[in-house]
Amino acid sequence: MELQVIDYQPQHAPYFEKFNKAWLEEYFTVEPFDKWVLENPDEAIIKTGGSIYFVTSNQKIIGTVALRYIEEGVYELTKMAVDKDHRGGGAGQFLCQTGIDKARELGVKKLILFSSRVLENAIHIYRKLGFTEIPVEPGTYKRADIMMEINFINN
Repeated sequence: MELQVIDYQPQHAPYFEKFNKAWLEEYFTVEPFDKWVLENPDEAIIKTGGSIYFVTSNQKIIGTVALRYIEEGVYELTKMAVDKDHRGGGAGQFLCQTGIDKARELGVKKLILFSSRVLENAIHIYRKLGFTEIPVEPGTYKRADIMMEINFINN
């Protein structure tokens, strides 16, 4: 499966919402903040200084990842999801690496993510790609029981 990255365009918003809602509903619940971000990606991600990327296979969009601006030099790797029919083929790791590479290109000092320990495969990928565990900042997502970061200044 040949994977390619494309940048967000407003017409891609339905994929961003569809893939992420399906993933959240499968493993957790869609929290109010998730709902707002997924239904308003331009306002929630793009207009605040973030970016959204999609992975395609055979010119079909199969997954997405976002970089959400938190504060000067800090972004969150967020809303990473792959269409259920295309999981297990490396698209998730490809998306995560894309997010890391794009953050580095943007000159980000620190890239954070929130996750849940029940997602063992995802946690394994995050560690493999250089994320290290840090104390969880409470209140962002109810489902988050692990927080990780890549500190680009020290790498």
